[in-house]
Amino acid sequence: MSGEQRIPERDAASANAAYERALKAFEGRPATTGGTGRDPVNAPMIRHWCEAMGDAHPAYRGPAATAPPTMLQAWTMGGLAGHQGRAAGAHDALFALLDGAGYTAVVATDCEQEYLRPLRPGDAISYDSVIESVSARKTTKLGTGHFVTTRTDVRANGELAGTHRFRILKYAPAARRGPTERGGPGPSRAKRPRPVVNRDNAGFWDGVAAHRLLIQRCGGCGRLRLPWLPGCNGCGAAQWDTVEASGAGTVFSYVVMHHPPFPAFSASDGAGGAAGPYAVGLIELAEGVRMVSNVVGVPYDRVRIGMPVRLEFLRVDEELVLPVFRAGDDPAAGAGGEG
Repeated sequence: MSGEQRIPERDAASANAAYERALKAFEGRPATTGGTGRDPVNAPMIRHWCEAMGDAHPAYRGPAATAPPTMLQAWTMGGLAGHQGRAAGAHDALFALLDGAGYTAVVATDCEQEYLRPLRPGDAISYDSVIESVSARKTTKLGTGHFVTTRTDVRANGELAGTHRFRILKYAPAARRGPTERGGPGPSRAKRPRPVVNRDNAGFWDGVAAHRLLIQRCGGCGRLRLPWLPGCNGCGAAQWDTVEASGAGTVFSYVVMHHPPFPAFSASDGAGGAAGPYAVGLIELAEGVRMVSNVVGVPYDRVRIGMPVRLEFLRVDEELVLPVFRAGDDPAAGAGGEG
């Protein structure tokens, strides 16, 4: 009997080893060869990018303009229509293998970019991409799966301009734990996702915990900036201090989140119920900077662009305080839209 039990184990180990070898075989395989950008580098796309990012640096305007370096990937993207006529490649085969093994979910984890020369309006973009690495099986809080890293070399008029590495996790979602597994009978409310706190923004979150919304002020040019950055995106100075926001603002833009439902967002905290939508606004503060936060105090379908809002602080749980913006129900405010 013991021999009969070892045979399936041997077979499973052999199958797993073969699967791992099949994944590793994708490393170094081209994902895209001879790809071309749908449009050359152009001023309208640069302008739209800078307006969306709130970046008014003069290097991105005028006859000698360059494109913001972080736009590197944007010039290779296919847009809503995708890359028409693209043949199935190594990515498709790799994802089919992962999907077949049960790793059907995907999440982007991080990207790295290296810039070798500036991109200017008129530059013709071409690119090649390769599957750089496929990790061994990893277990994360999301579930178990494999990290896939793709490197894309971007060229301008045939000259290497930069490299973009993009990493995703293809995984099988972890099973949700029941109430008894969470430590006791009855329902247990999930916690809100935690903000990422690092050395560059820790002061902001310290201020929020003390019910103060702090805006960075450049020590060189005096420009205000939010979110916090290690240096000024106007003059490049590393010195800064802070000013406290007055709390007044208006809804500059917004989206209404319908899906996926998440039980940590309850109707009682004003951010929408697990089964209902809630509004997320891009708020323009009186000081001239913008930030993203929930709009509370009115139903999601009454939020409007231009609506006045006022800062308040929401204690989510014993560890977390968040800045949110309370609106009065003002149906005369400008029109808005859902996203």
